[in-house]
Amino acid sequence: MIPKLHVISELHDINQLIIPLKALADRERASIYGLTGMVYTPYIDDYMQKSIKKAAILACLKEQGILALSSVELISSALEGLYKRAKNNAVVEYEGKLYQRRFSPLKLSKSGKVVHKWARYWFLQLPNGKVDPNWESEVREIWPSYFLIRTTDL
Repeated sequence: MIPKLHVISELHDINQLIIPLKALADRERASIYGLTGMVYTPYIDDYMQKSIKKAAILACLKEQGILALSSVELISSALEGLYKRAKNNAVVEYEGKLYQRRFSPLKLSKSGKVVHKWARYWFLQLPNGKVDPNWESEVREIWPSYFLIRTTDL
């Protein structure tokens, strides 16, 4: 089966859908801050699903050569090749800048106590030791599924 190829207009359309969803998801995230247990989050869920669809469209356009790979993707792949065994929160230097390795749970067991799969990514560190917010937002845009935890399917 041949995968469906995407076009730039689809990227524009999905961006128009994401803008209002992000505002609602941010408001919902702020309202549930500090709550524990199962919390109903329809806006966050909708936003994440649209973000995942946007990431798939971006990946397809980049594979077709319509869009170029971003600097985040290029540097991340270079760091992956150089520092495959870097541990969580390890800081490495690459081309005069510091990058921090991060892991987050990607797939959990049914009970939610065991992590079956980890998402691995890099963040650019600012001179004050904090993560560059622009870099982080681009990582979240390119790989949104890394920030969506799933339980094991039966």
